[in-house]
Amino acid sequence: MNAETSPQMEGTRMEQMLASPADADIILKLYDLRRETVMRRARAWVLNEFWPATADEYFAVATSPTDPHSAYVRQVNTYWEMAAALVLHGAVSAELFVDCNAEGFFLLAKFAPILDEIRQRNPMFLTRTSDLIRRYPAAAARYEATLKNVESMRARRNAAAGSIQPKYAYPQKS
Repeated sequence: MNAETSPQMEGTRMEQMLASPADADIILKLYDLRRETVMRRARAWVLNEFWPATADEYFAVATSPTDPHSAYVRQVNTYWEMAAALVLHGAVSAELFVDCNAEGFFLLAKFAPILDEIRQRNPMFLTRTSDLIRRYPAAAARYEATLKNVESMRARRNAAAGSIQPKYAYPQKS
């Protein structure tokens, strides 16, 4: 401990880092909202099935009034943007939020290769999650780790897609 930090200052800093019962209540409410039936389906589809390679592929689903998954994309993205906004506006502890939630960071990492292209058409796309990463070192660290995991997932998905043999109506001649 140096002259600039007294035990009282350390205690005050620790108290500022500790989440309150109200913070915990918000985290639990966010978790409950994630478990709602339609939201659970939407999250499963967006997180596991929707891997657009271009902004055009993204917008073909997200803005299509006839695509049944359009609402899923919008619901999941706006849910995580709302959750990030709660942190940015001080309604919930950033440290607690980052410790309890990775999915918003996963979304941003998933769309990272096409993020600039999407933002050309939708400048507000996942900006609250990006702000969270810029503002809080713990969020930035969580995002960087998530980004590496998503890049590995994408590589495995691409490798698996490349190994799928086309199906022919007639047997191939050897």
